[in-house]
Amino acid sequence: MLRSPASVPDPLWQHLRQHQQEHALSWWDQLDDAERQSLIEQLRDLDCATLERLYFQREQSYRVPDSSAIKPLDIVPAESPDNAAMRAAGEEALRDGELAVLVVAGGQGSRLGFEHPKGMYPIGPISGKSLFQIHAEKVRALGHRYGKQVPFLVMTSPATDDETRRFFAAYAYFGLPKEEVFFFCQGTMPALDLASGKLLMEAPGRLFLSPDGHGGTLTALAKSGLLDLLVERGIRHIFYFQVDNPLVKIGDPTFVGRHLMSRSEASSKIVPKQGPKDRLGNLVLVDGRCTMIEYSDLPDALAHERDAGGRLRLWAGSPAIHIFDVEFLARVTEGAGLLPFHIARKKVPYLDSEGRIVQPTVENALKFERFIFDVLPLAERWLVVETSHQEEFAPLKNADGADSPQTVRSALTQIAAEWLRSAGIEAPSVPLEICPLFALDREEFVRRVDRSQRIEGPTYFSQR
Repeated sequence: MLRSPASVPDPLWQHLRQHQQEHALSWWDQLDDAERQSLIEQLRDLDCATLERLYFQREQSYRVPDSSAIKPLDIVPAESPDNAAMRAAGEEALRDGELAVLVVAGGQGSRLGFEHPKGMYPIGPISGKSLFQIHAEKVRALGHRYGKQVPFLVMTSPATDDETRRFFAAYAYFGLPKEEVFFFCQGTMPALDLASGKLLMEAPGRLFLSPDGHGGTLTALAKSGLLDLLVERGIRHIFYFQVDNPLVKIGDPTFVGRHLMSRSEASSKIVPKQGPKDRLGNLVLVDGRCTMIEYSDLPDALAHERDAGGRLRLWAGSPAIHIFDVEFLARVTEGAGLLPFHIARKKVPYLDSEGRIVQPTVENALKFERFIFDVLPLAERWLVVETSHQEEFAPLKNADGADSPQTVRSALTQIAAEWLRSAGIEAPSVPLEICPLFALDREEFVRRVDRSQRIEGPTYFSQR
């Protein structure tokens, strides 16, 4: 049996022993002071009781609700007759400073061949602006329009935090006040050995840790103290989206107003699925609650089911655009938090008992993640609003093919072409781009653009 190494705090040693995880200190004598301190901090953050419980639940896979319990949701159509009234209510909330904007930006661009935070990827069709810059300029434009700066919350991960902060600083926060940009890092979870439940080590002084999923955004927001700060500042709602979608209408006042007027705790936008097996989560009604079922979990028969008009019965795909009530988030993140962990079996390199790195050929580990959509059924009041792929959903995922830089730049060009046509200007098939600081939406663009101009080549409408 291992004995407590010198200088290891006794309460920590006893905690590890109680849960049979003391092997994490096997290489203590090989570590320097900085490595020892880092390992102690990692181990102190562990909730070994929760890890133990999750390990014993490893055979309990997610179960899709019975097909008879899954029903379509009531969805507000994109073109609704009361949109003008909803927009007015949303604009009042923006003028009163009740909204913060949160971007989930913990991922790297590895699938794009871009070994940096994905938000740094240059995606502007002409400007080459990064995803971060396009989003930040939309937040900045909201502040200009409504006379109240909108706090911009940027969730990073341990892999992206430092580089993201340096990138924002290098670009002077893209014109946003530095004090209105808030970075916070999502949490991590250790991997456990599938056979034994033991903590896996990445190195002698380092646990194998991985981000705890986009659902960890909410717990990280609370742990960072930002949720309390928002409450103190009178922020009542958080607009949530993912960094890889440059089309998102950040702070869309009509969406904000509808969220307010319905007294919703969690509001979501959806896009119509283009086929039964679209790789989008499905927003549905289960036991009277708004719920999301992953495309891979939806039974095939349900995915293909159509109504009398030939439309998919379950057609509401999630682009991960939400508005959350701050009081609701405070409630669901109390204590240990109410969001469950999802368990996945993965191949994880690890340090064996001889101190050698093992590269497994089969699944050898359990990883744990929380998903943002698990918060939706916890809401007592919710709202679902339709939007379109063309207007608001062009995610950047892959190096080529679908959801690639080519398709995303094409979508940005298509938006600009549509706005030009709305202004009565012919739009040839050339790259086009509109800076958010020139126009935040179609109506503003029509007001500001010189309608006498001719578009003859690639054109960028920049801030004036």
